[in-house]
Amino acid sequence: MTTNDLREWYLRYIAALDAHEIDRMDEFVADEVLLNGVPGTRAAVMADMRGIVDAVPDFHWDVQELLFDRDRIAARVRNTGTPAKEWLGVPPTGVSFEVIEYAIYQVADGRFVQMTNLHDSAEVRRQLTS
Repeated sequence: MTTNDLREWYLRYIAALDAHEIDRMDEFVADEVLLNGVPGTRAAVMADMRGIVDAVPDFHWDVQELLFDRDRIAARVRNTGTPAKEWLGVPPTGVSFEVIEYAIYQVADGRFVQMTNLHDSAEVRRQLTS
């Protein structure tokens, strides 16, 4: 994929996430994927995503910055939402959060084969309990 192809493909992935179209992840995630350095599966990725949008029905991903290097993507994404169920150990209170997520991906054959994501869970918990 060219850089423009990767950009368009990644933005389609984010649009699917933002629409909570988790069943579309077979378009984007390989059957087997390295998740934060640990072997995993697309099913595990989908289960995690379903858990997030189940607890935070208005979870929103807003891409702030993208960088491309051959088959790799680096992203800075603003995550926002208001939990409707317990999330990250915090019961719902009607309080919203905003946190920056940093992600690095490797793509092969048109799908993620490596996904590394980092956000400050302690900051989210702080916002939700303030």
